[in-house]
Amino acid sequence: MPLVLPFPEIDPVLFSLRLGGIELAIRWYALAYIAGLLIGWRYVAFLCRRPALWGGTAPMRPEQSDDLLTWMILGVILGGRLGYVLFYQPAFFAQNPAEILAVWRGGMSFHGGFLGVVAGVIGFSLRNGLPILSVGDAVAAAAPIGLFFGRIANFINAELWGRPSTAPWAVVFPGEAAQACPPGWPVPCARHPSQIYEAGLEGLALFLLLALAIRAGALARPGRVFGLFLIGYSLSRIALEAFRQADAQFVTPDNPHGHLLLGLTMGQLLSLPMLAAGAILLLRSRRHA
Repeated sequence: MPLVLPFPEIDPVLFSLRLGGIELAIRWYALAYIAGLLIGWRYVAFLCRRPALWGGTAPMRPEQSDDLLTWMILGVILGGRLGYVLFYQPAFFAQNPAEILAVWRGGMSFHGGFLGVVAGVIGFSLRNGLPILSVGDAVAAAAPIGLFFGRIANFINAELWGRPSTAPWAVVFPGEAAQACPPGWPVPCARHPSQIYEAGLEGLALFLLLALAIRAGALARPGRVFGLFLIGYSLSRIALEAFRQADAQFVTPDNPHGHLLLGLTMGQLLSLPMLAAGAILLLRSRRHA
């Protein structure tokens, strides 16, 4: 068997409490969402305390980021869940509508969460009379923080694993990932740790890219940071889909990589509109200082 890495023994449940007949489990996945939202909230407030970054006036007062956090929480959770229902499992949830609310069993879509956040930014900005694009820039600057923690939590949960690989850093994930090996592969088979790839590219690298753009004055041009985020995320997702195992509902014996329209995966198809929107925002920002 090629040199590979064993999956680290990390319990997805950090700790659990039993209150009467009810067991309350604190999971790393939930903590990742909390950490991403809270650190992102503080980062937005940090940016709004520096009017020079915005060309003289920040789009909102730092304390208004408290209300913005509530809108973002609702957007991420509701959008992420509804996106998963509509994009990835519509037939199952049409037959089992009660399962839509069972978010503790997993099933969130980044693209759905993104649409929920966009709706939250628009609603918050209109309610408070704030410039939508500039508020969107602030949120986009913080978004890679949540992406980083979310992908690390995916790795801890041993979910969204990559395609089989003989790379020396390939990981033997537990459960179905180790047994669902293509013909000719050893059992258990090792796979790309695609969650770590995404945490590095969509999280750390994209955060640094946006931070450099902000330092160069991007926030003074409404929509530029938002556009850079859309382009950076969509290109990263399109590229990394080559290493990520396709969702089981799209895989058949004749289509092991889950390709759909134009030979693209669902993640790639959903990223194309983001790429186009990012390019439009970037071009628009060149004309508006």
